[in-house]
This record gives sequence, structure tokens and C-alpha cells, in this order.
Amino acid sequence: MGATVGDLERRRLRWRARRGLLENDLLLARFLDRCGDGLKDSEAAALAQLLALPDRDLLDLLLSRKCPEGGLDTIAVRELIERIRTA
Repeated sequence: MGATVGDLERRRLRWRARRGLLENDLLLARFLDRCGDGLKDSEAAALAQLLALPDRDLLDLLLSRKCPEGGLDTIAVRELIERIRTA
């Protein structure tokens, strides 16, 4: 079990989660509100990978329109996407 993310890192991730598309904002904010305090280092790293995507690509992943490919096709990213969807 990994260590949880510190307060500063959580605030940085929350700031980066503010997106240009309202749909992404709503999904990510809900996830961080419900699960952000217990976010593990590995989950924070997966979230950082997702936040590096363009808005449309991120939304497609979160709405199951696309599956993670390439460097995003990891267990950590897939599990995090599922947690965001169900939060």
C-alpha cells in the first residue's frame, strides 16, 4: 500500500484538474471531493498523466468513448479512470 499524497500535492492536482470543458471539471471535482484526501502516490501519478491530456481526449477516456493507449495503458491509469467514473 502506497503513501498518501500530501496537502500541497492535492492542492496542485486540484488546480490542474480545472479544465476548459465543464464535463471534465465536474467529473474531476467530484472525484477529488470524494476521494482526494486518501489519494495514494501511484494514483496521483496516474492522475497527473491524465491531466496532461487535451480536454477532449480526457473526456473521451472518462466517458468510455476511448480506451487508454500507449503509455496510458497501465493498470494504475485504468483503475483511476474507473474510480473517477464511479465517484
